[in-house]
Amino acid sequence: MSTLEVKGIQAPSGYKLAMPEGHILQTVSTSTASSIVIASTSFVYTGLATSITPTSTDNKILVILSGGAITCNNQGRILTTAIYRDATILTNSQTIHSSPYDPFWSVHSITYLDSPSSTSAISYKAYAKQTNGSVYFNTAPGGISLTLMEVAG
Repeated sequence: MSTLEVKGIQAPSGYKLAMPEGHILQTVSTSTASSIVIASTSFVYTGLATSITPTSTDNKILVILSGGAITCNNQGRILTTAIYRDATILTNSQTIHSSPYDPFWSVHSITYLDSPSSTSAISYKAYAKQTNGSVYFNTAPGGISLTLMEVAG
């Protein structure tokens, strides 16, 4: 049995090192441990944002927003979070509070595979809104995180 040890792999001059499709090329993440009170019925910026610069227009960006949501004093509240790329909404997800118990806590997350077709820096932001009173986003241990992963295309 042979062992190959290397400190790094570099493509020959004039060539790019290509990774197979589906491999994660880079990851960036941001998080907050602060609770965010969502009292608006229109999408408002949560303060959570990060950016990534894809290495190829063929690559995709896997966007993951996760955290906890808690509602107080009322059933029938809905927390809706959304992921924006620059100024464009990509997707949204809802957590519905239908329990007779207050407060009610639940895990809230979005996973979205974006195809930005760009090699420029791209900004992703988390927005949120509610339907009835205030909803507290990020009351869970670990806070809210927004993670971006570049996936080889």
